[in-house]
Amino acid sequence: LTVKDADEVVCLITADTDYKPNYDPDFNDPKAYVGVDPAKTTADWLAKAAAKDYAYLLNEHYADYSELFNRVRLNINNATVETADLPVNRRLEAYRQGKPDYYLEQLYYQFGRYLLISSSRADNMPANLQGLWHNNVDGPWRIDYHNNINLQMNYWLACPTGLPECELPLFNFMRTLVKPGRVTAKSYFGTRGWTTSVSGNIFGFTSPLSSEDMSWNFSPFAGPWLATHLWNYYDFTRDRHFLADNYDMLKESADFAADYLWHRADGVYTAAPSTSPEHGPVDEGATFAHAVIREVLLDAIEASRVLGKSAKERRQWEDALKHLAPYKIGRYGQLMEWSTDIDDPKDEHRHVNHLFGLHPGHTVSPVTTPELAKASRVVLEHRGDGATGWSMGWKLNQWARLHDGNHAYTLYGNLLKNGTLDNLWDTHAPFQIDGNFGGTAGVTEMLMQSHMGFVHLLPALPDAWKEGAVSGLRAKGNFTVSISWKNGKLVEATLLSGAGAPCEVRYGDSVLKFKTKRGARYTLKLNGDKLTVKNL
Repeated sequence: LTVKDADEVVCLITADTDYKPNYDPDFNDPKAYVGVDPAKTTADWLAKAAAKDYAYLLNEHYADYSELFNRVRLNINNATVETADLPVNRRLEAYRQGKPDYYLEQLYYQFGRYLLISSSRADNMPANLQGLWHNNVDGPWRIDYHNNINLQMNYWLACPTGLPECELPLFNFMRTLVKPGRVTAKSYFGTRGWTTSVSGNIFGFTSPLSSEDMSWNFSPFAGPWLATHLWNYYDFTRDRHFLADNYDMLKESADFAADYLWHRADGVYTAAPSTSPEHGPVDEGATFAHAVIREVLLDAIEASRVLGKSAKERRQWEDALKHLAPYKIGRYGQLMEWSTDIDDPKDEHRHVNHLFGLHPGHTVSPVTTPELAKASRVVLEHRGDGATGWSMGWKLNQWARLHDGNHAYTLYGNLLKNGTLDNLWDTHAPFQIDGNFGGTAGVTEMLMQSHMGFVHLLPALPDAWKEGAVSGLRAKGNFTVSISWKNGKLVEATLLSGAGAPCEVRYGDSVLKFKTKRGARYTLKLNGDKLTVKNL
């Protein structure tokens, strides 16, 4: 393509696929996943775009994008765009040498939101291991959907950073797994319900990969982990219609988890066989499997109560929870990864599956289970502060959940220094987008948490972030939260109630409970060390 004597060139490009999601596929039909004719759709779109000038197209795009992006704003130590006088690669180079750069830290945070907005929109498939930024026909891990953390990690930031619409493609993908996942559940494990395995694709692949080594490949609870996102989305949005429309996916996942359990002679239920994905031996009750089972059963129980459904199944789920093998603390004071105390304190493996209950789950917390939280800290100390990019992103979230802001900040710094390429992409290596998403989610966890049933303000604020402000964060219960702080202490927070739910807020040792009205805004300040609230 040659252009001469022009000061501007506008290229219009359209793209489409003949793939269509199929929630009830006939696998004997070669066109089960065939939809539109992309030659026609792209021609139609091109004609419509060509009828508009460049300024119109740009404004149309900006209006669409900015409505999502501008929902959340973050400022750390008054680092504004005016201080951004260096390109990103040079900023990273200086940062790696130890020069503080708070603008870079907030830029990386917002970059994660940009990536999700740009790669996961309604009526499409979810972001995969490289989002939509892949330059070959094939690539690492077949550019698939890795269901043993990577796909889930892509969506940890969605609801808390004001992008719930961007998580809808995940649920579209999950629906395509249910029918084939039922076959996998019954054929491999003899259970009700559905599940999927480590590696999935858009054509309904749900079974374990063929491999001589099943220790990394055998992960029956990839499906239940995905299903926990259904309740999580509801809890943030309080969208009852969404919960009703998707309840069967959650219910069937809980049925699978309950049926999978082995009832030992001593009355304890364990997940046998199970693994700690990509790490260690096949076990008769891996901590990761039990943590996921706890989470999905608790979610299904709450969903059934909200909708007034599945009383019989709810009793089964409650029985399974009652008898499920408990968390164990090992000889090093660590939260045990397997059913026997075989953990190695020198092991620095990138996967920290047994801390699922700490994050992204909610069954381990410094507030409710301080001894288990202490044991989780031992695990993270053993694993160290390095790893691949996405692993540092996960550890960042886990340190934040332990309310250790300075250690969380260390992981954030390591992620930027050692897990980030010059264009801000996360590196495994190679480029793997979940580290970016995990980093953004982790910073959010440092500033606000709501997974334990209350809004926790600045639970893991590091000493380095002496002052700042964040606006537009979302908390469970459908609250929109803005926070400002100075000299490391809360100045003010505002909460907008989107559902009229009762609210509990914590800051330090202060706890405040109050009723809210839908659409009402509340301001919280400190009176001494006590939180006070005022209806605006």
